[in-house]
Amino acid sequence: MAAPTAVATSASTREKPRLSFWQIWNMSFGFLGIQFGFALQNSNMSRIFETMGAKTDEIAFLWLAAPITGLLVQPVIGYLSDRTWSPRWGRRRPFFFVGALLASLALVVMPNVTALWMAAGMLWILDSSINISMEPFRALVGDLLPSQQRTTGFGAQTFFIGVGAIVGSSLPWMFANWFGISNTPEPGHISLSLKYAFYVGGLVFFLAVLWTILRTKEYPPENLAEFEAEKARTAGFANGLKESFEGIFHMPKTMRQLAVVQFFSWFALFSMWIYTTQAVTSHIFHTTDTASALYNKGGDWVGVCFSVYNGLSAVVALLLPVVARATSRRFTHMLALVMGGLGLISIYFIQDYHYILLSMVGVGVAWASILSVPYAMLAGALPSNKMGYYMGVFNFFIVIPQGVAGLVLGPLTKHVFHDQPIFTLVLGGASMIIAGLLTLRVHDADDIRLPAEPEPAETLGYDALAPANPQV
Repeated sequence: MAAPTAVATSASTREKPRLSFWQIWNMSFGFLGIQFGFALQNSNMSRIFETMGAKTDEIAFLWLAAPITGLLVQPVIGYLSDRTWSPRWGRRRPFFFVGALLASLALVVMPNVTALWMAAGMLWILDSSINISMEPFRALVGDLLPSQQRTTGFGAQTFFIGVGAIVGSSLPWMFANWFGISNTPEPGHISLSLKYAFYVGGLVFFLAVLWTILRTKEYPPENLAEFEAEKARTAGFANGLKESFEGIFHMPKTMRQLAVVQFFSWFALFSMWIYTTQAVTSHIFHTTDTASALYNKGGDWVGVCFSVYNGLSAVVALLLPVVARATSRRFTHMLALVMGGLGLISIYFIQDYHYILLSMVGVGVAWASILSVPYAMLAGALPSNKMGYYMGVFNFFIVIPQGVAGLVLGPLTKHVFHDQPIFTLVLGGASMIIAGLLTLRVHDADDIRLPAEPEPAETLGYDALAPANPQV
């Protein structure tokens, strides 16, 4: 990977002004639509796969489409968006628009699949499109906000993630219970309530991201000539892919430590997203018949549970900066992850499905922290002119655990857990607790409670590593 240079350093040499509440609101609003799409995907894809004929031990493997696309798309999009500038469109907004358009179309097509291979293929397209929009949103916080407001910026994103997921996850249940739309399909078909939920999701995704595009102003590189020269020197998709994968070997120390935490955190989340429907319907509703009313009631309830943990995360996201200021970001994240792990494990002991909502309290706290605190710690350790690039590399440690989950959870569920996916959730809970404990070894550059600890020479000299700031 080429050594960091001082080009395109509008963020690194120019003091960023503090943004108002409404400016942060507008720049984060697009995440409402992005998470609406993710919520529909995460809470319903296993159900769609099973409806199309997938067996329990095959479902995790079918989810591999998502991490493979993320592994390729996220770092490259971050790399390319760092090297994009248009006076009219800005740096990140072109990627917002293209991703939103493609994802919205994929959401409309998804519930009309008629075969398992079609569902797997559409997941590939949908996840790629969502990542095109999502990846630059993380970098936008580093672009526009001073370090004192970054936790607030990521917290605002988490708020909209929670709000979008509340409605997105529970929308099939709403259509079935509030509007009387059928949620019991013919065998091998997707219910009308689920179809309508995906159609609404496509519309909300596009309009929410469009709001951010129209309401957010981006700033040009401070030295445009040097920026264009560097862009020409490192242009090209192949070069972006090469540098992105090489970036794993050039990560700042804080990023390496957080990567391990992310691995165990997201392995737990993927265990939950892939197997909660099967665990709840088999362990609590005692059915595996995808065409039965009882199975679809359980599937809809899982969506409600997912909306609860996402809704709680929207509230918790606003409290995390307060807790972090009183303690530290490391302790805050550790506590949240342990609560999430205990929440997942507790589902094993539940017989009345209503009590799953209590388990989701811990998961919601963990989710709020996962979506904000690691990124706030990371942003303080990154060179500003490579913010999108490193955020993309960091997302390897979201997609890699998903890939591992796709490869190992199926065989584990079938051969070790004897087709009882409830134990897969328990495994996920244990993984999240491990992630929490590992957080305590992360060096947070902005935490004044820690002694000064310089990063490796290749990352020195950027304002992100300036003297620690007491605000979190």
